[in-house]
Amino acid sequence: SAPCSSPFFKFQFKNVEYSSGRNKTFLCYSVEEQGAECQKTEGYVEDEHTTTHAEEAFFTDVFKECDGKLKYSIIWYVSSSPCAACASKIVEYLKKSPNVSLTIFMARLFMWEEPEIQQGLKLLKAAGCRLRIMKAPEYNYCWNTYVENEGETFAPWEDLPTSSLAYEGILNDILQHA
Repeated sequence: SAPCSSPFFKFQFKNVEYSSGRNKTFLCYSVEEQGAECQKTEGYVEDEHTTTHAEEAFFTDVFKECDGKLKYSIIWYVSSSPCAACASKIVEYLKKSPNVSLTIFMARLFMWEEPEIQQGLKLLKAAGCRLRIMKAPEYNYCWNTYVENEGETFAPWEDLPTSSLAYEGILNDILQHA
């Protein structure tokens, strides 16, 4: 897939509490296939919230061919954490695919005060999914891998580190009581 534009990336991934207009999930992925040789696939999925969410679209449109004899290491960089419905679909998928490991780096936590959202995150952790908050290194990686950055380096917004730490605290609180 063609790289995404830098203003679009900055808008979608800005880790602000008030994320007006960011009602889509933007998912950058990296899939490592560990068989006889290691293959890596990278790209991104965005949802228009009309058909399926990006998380589901990843499994239906991108990662369709899962060979049970190979091991897959999947990393997602998402603009916001999964909704409750997506979380349970991911959990189902991981339960039936023991050869797949999934790490999700999230820019923002979606409606994290809601009990069903917290429950979804706990279930993901219980299913072996690694949940992390995106910090400067992940933003840099995404910027250099998925964005049409025209040779510009990633310029973090002022409150990126503070917001990352705040979200990390919230996520740890939720997962500790899993």
